[in-house]
Amino acid sequence: MRIITTSAAFAAFILMFAASADAQRTTRRTTAPKVTTTTTPAAGSAAEMKAGAEKVSNQIINMTRFIYILGSAAKGIEDLDKDTRANRAAKDANETNKRELRQAMAGLTAGLRTLEVEFRTKPSLRKASPQIEGIAILSENAEGLAASGKFYDAGKPLLQIVEKLSNTLVALR
Repeated sequence: MRIITTSAAFAAFILMFAASADAQRTTRRTTAPKVTTTTTPAAGSAAEMKAGAEKVSNQIINMTRFIYILGSAAKGIEDLDKDTRANRAAKDANETNKRELRQAMAGLTAGLRTLEVEFRTKPSLRKASPQIEGIAILSENAEGLAASGKFYDAGKPLLQIVEKLSNTLVALR
C-alpha cells in the first residue's frame, strides 16, 4: 500500500514539474515600455547577461527540485522492480512513474541544450560558455542511466549539472 501511495505522489509531482517546465518556456512578462533615446552596446550586453543569469538560475531551481524528487523516488522504483511479490497494480504504477520520469528528464535536457546554445551564440554570454559547456551531454548521460533502469545513478550527472550552472552564475558577475 505504501508503494502505491508513493507512486501516486511521485506521479503527481512529475505532472506538476512538467507543467512548471512548460510554463517556464512560455513565460511572457508585460512591463511598461521604457523610452530610451540611445542604446549603448554595454547596456544591451548587461541586459543580456542579466537575462542569461536568470535563465541559469531557473535551471538550477528546476534541477534541484528534480534531483530532490528523483532521490526519493529512484530507490522506490528500483526496489519495486526487484520485488517479485509486488502486485500487478503496483508494477503498472511503477512503469507509469518510470515513463513520466524519463519524459521529465527529456524536458530538462531540451532546456539545458537550449541554454547551452544561447551561451555559445550570444557574444555577451560567451565568457561564461566554458563553465556551462557540456551540461546537455551530462543530462543525456542521466537519461541513458534512467533508460537502463538505474534511476538512482542518474542523479550523479544531474548534480554535476547543478555545479556547472552555479559556476556559470559566478562567471557572469
